[in-house]
Amino acid sequence: MSEADCLFCKIVAREIPAEIVYETDRTLAFRDVNPQAPTHVLVVPREHHRDAAALAAADQGLADEVLKTAHAVASQEGVAESGYRLVFNTGPEAGQTVFHVHGHVIGGRDLKWPPG
Repeated sequence: MSEADCLFCKIVAREIPAEIVYETDRTLAFRDVNPQAPTHVLVVPREHHRDAAALAAADQGLADEVLKTAHAVASQEGVAESGYRLVFNTGPEAGQTVFHVHGHVIGGRDLKWPPG
């Protein structure tokens, strides 16, 4: 898949609608269309990076900004104090279906371990 075909790149470019809940110059956060909890928001860098490993290697500070955005979303959504889960699926066997790195901010209910 090229960046031109990337679903999340199209959301970042506002070519596909999404319920955006938070953004910075380098990140965007929007509600998951198939939520697994009362709070389920995806956080993406505006730049295209295939997965968490690519993000970590890409740019000093970008992974940090994605994590800071995730925490800001958790605070804004009211789950920072009670607890939330931050998940990065990396690769198809881990459940990654969109190959633009994204963190899932999940909270608002008891989250069991192991997740599945």
